[in-house]
Formats: sequence, C-alpha cells, structure tokens
Amino acid sequence: MTRGRLLLAALMMGALGANGAAVAQNGAAAWPTRPISIVVPYVPGGPSDLLARALAVSLQAAVGQSVLVENRTGGNGVVAIQYVMRQPADGHTLFIAASGIMTVTPAINANLPYDPVRDFTPLTLAISAPNLMVVNPGVPATNVTELVAWLKANPNTASFGSSGIGSSEQLGMELFKLLTGTTPTHIPYSGGGAAVTDLMSGTLQLSLLNIATVAPHVAGGRLRAIAVGGTQRHALLPDVPTFAEAGLPDYTTGSWHGIVGPRGMTPALQLRVQTALQAALRDPQIGARLAATGFAVEATDGAALQAFIETDLARWREVVRTANITAN
Repeated sequence: MTRGRLLLAALMMGALGANGAAVAQNGAAAWPTRPISIVVPYVPGGPSDLLARALAVSLQAAVGQSVLVENRTGGNGVVAIQYVMRQPADGHTLFIAASGIMTVTPAINANLPYDPVRDFTPLTLAISAPNLMVVNPGVPATNVTELVAWLKANPNTASFGSSGIGSSEQLGMELFKLLTGTTPTHIPYSGGGAAVTDLMSGTLQLSLLNIATVAPHVAGGRLRAIAVGGTQRHALLPDVPTFAEAGLPDYTTGSWHGIVGPRGMTPALQLRVQTALQAALRDPQIGARLAATGFAVEATDGAALQAFIETDLARWREVVRTANITAN
C-alpha cells in the first residue's frame, strides 16, 4: 500500500471512530425513544411490584415516554432474569433486582443460569429495609446481651422462624449465631406471616423478619423488639436500637432492591439512565409510599450498586459455607 493510501486509510479510521463515539453519545442523549419496560420477577402486590409501579409514574413524567410494568414470574426469578438478559442493552428494559435474587440465592446455589455481578448493567441501589429481631414476650430478654445469655442457657429449647430456607431472614440469623456463639434451631416456613403467627403463640421464641411485617405486632405488645438490622434506627420504631448500638458493630441484615439493565449498556447510556432513575426515586411521593412498607430510598449510582452486590454476595457466601447451608 502506498503512503497516500495509508494516509487515506488512517483518516477514514479516525473519522469512523469519531463518528462511532458520536453515535453512541447521541444514542444516550436520545434515550428513551420508545416505551420503557420495568420487569418484576414476582407477582403483583409485593415490595418489588410496589417499587416498580411507584417508579413508573415518576419516571414516565420525567422522560416523556410510557413506562410499563411487566410481572414475569417463575423459577424463583429465573424466568424474568433470562428474559431481561435476552433484551437489547439500550435502556428500554429495566429489571427490579431484589437482594434474594442477586445475593442470597446465588450464595447458596452455585449452578444458576446467571451471574449477578457479570450479567447486568448496574444502575442504582433503589431501596432498602432492615430486618428486625423480635422475641415472644415470654422470653426473658429485652436487649441483645440478655437474649444472647438466654440463648446460651437454653440451647435445646430456643428456635427461630424464617420465610424459608435460603431466605435473608435465615442467613441473617445464621450470621447472628456465628457472631454470638448461640445455637437456636431454624424452623423454615413458606412465608413470613406464618412465622409471625407461631412466634406470637410461643411455638417460636425469636425471629429476624422484615421490620414492616412485625412492627405492628411490636406496637401492639404481641412481640418484643430486640434490635434493628440497619445502620441507623428506623422511623417505624425509633426507640429500638441498632445491633451496632447493642454491641454488634459489624452486623447488619435486611433486604434491598436494585435496578439493573442487560449487560453491555454503554457508559454514556448507563449514566443517563441511572441519573433519570435517581431523580425519579427522589420524588417525595415515592418515598412516602415506600415508607409504609419499611423501605427507605437509597438512589445510589451504578458503581455503588455494583460494589454493594459484590460485598453482600461475598458475605452471604461465607455465612453459607461456615453454617453449611444447602438449598435442599
């Protein structure tokens, strides 16, 4: 190739590169160009669905396109996940990624058809809610120190309930057991409501459940609150201390929901979508609707969500390994 042709080829490559960058930037600037779908992996009515529907209203007003909520259930979230993974990474398909799907289940099951770290574009840690440790009023303990002492004195009689094997409630309690050297027996239920019923009757002695599920029973005197699993006290029960205040500084437990897109979104598009989601989440009406369920708005950026997923996943994998928890 002659020197002239080499120069022409170089100029053409440079022009193509610049044009490609401009197209990518323009694509991000033009988003959205059609309706946006928010995919929920659970049936309507739960926290994931509530978040999606509240977010859809605010996001639609902000971006000027229709925002639709799709409930795609089945396979413990896998049906929805595989659907999202097949969609273009153009910002028009978003996924409500709950903590159970992203870190709890992957910590227990290494053979899932998705990788929570590599298979998605992280956009924002949207909301979080702590778990609350509660006891039956017959348990002679009003704080963590007294509860640990009672559990050690009654290793064969104390039991705790959860919403199922591999739930955040079970893993949170297993971590508590490891940190405190206690050994209450796990009784799995098909949902948190059934565990609460047995807890109030005295069949169970303690549990670690979503704060919104048990707060009304604490207020009514049917259960006693010991400590809250967040980094700060919760507005539903402001007089209940955190575990850190109670002497377990490294212990937090709860549930959260992030928003992700398919893997491969360009950095410019990721930034644009994440910014729109953050603004929508900070709508005061969304915060008010979610507060009643115990959730608080986080609205982080995508990098913070990615780091959070990696840290949470590593923590639960260690708990699963140490406590020898299996899915079956």
